[in-house]
Amino acid sequence: MQIDTPISIRFMHSDPVVSAGISALLARWCTLDLIIDDANPTSPVSEPDRAIIIADYRTGIDLQRAILHDPKYDGVRILIITQHDKEWEVRHAVECGVHGYLLQSGVPQELSAAIATLDCGRHYLSRQLIRPMTDSLAQTGLTGREADVLQLLGKGYCNKLIARELGIGLGTVKSHLKGLMAKLNVSARTQAVVVATQRGLLGAEAGVGLVLSGESGARRARPAHNLASLYSLHQ
Repeated sequence: MQIDTPISIRFMHSDPVVSAGISALLARWCTLDLIIDDANPTSPVSEPDRAIIIADYRTGIDLQRAILHDPKYDGVRILIITQHDKEWEVRHAVECGVHGYLLQSGVPQELSAAIATLDCGRHYLSRQLIRPMTDSLAQTGLTGREADVLQLLGKGYCNKLIARELGIGLGTVKSHLKGLMAKLNVSARTQAVVVATQRGLLGAEAGVGLVLSGESGARRARPAHNLASLYSLHQ
């Protein structure tokens, strides 16, 4: 795909070989304003203008968190290029707010498609991930709020803490728990976490909190519909 308009690209990828390869590929398709920064999310962008930042998995997530609520960076788009292909890893990145997620094993042409899509202000999800993730959603069928409850359940939250964290009633929490356990075909909370982790709906660290009474300082879960909204962009 040829990109006609100049694009400001900034590399904050921890692998310099990946950065060099990507910049060489992009030079074939578009006019680049290329800046290579250190992979340091504590100093996101020296000049917060309209730009696409290409980052590795961890840097991209940390960077997005750093600029998420700062209007100075409204024109900045984060594209993660990574080998991380587990569903929970992709969910985590997108729910943190990253704009694009591309696997390193993808074809070169997909890189230009991702850049062009982000440059137009839209989101991009690697084609290799669309089918398995939509299949997973279809099999599980969790609503956005059920997914929120599941994330907190994986952190060991009791029903009262889940209700407080999500700002909903205790009865509503119980209703969502009943629904998600039925969809996961389990009869206990611990089983729900185990099955959800096996399916990639939760991170591998989920379940540790089940032996605790709850962690009130945990980050608020983001609605899962943010991820679902990406699936139809380029099928």
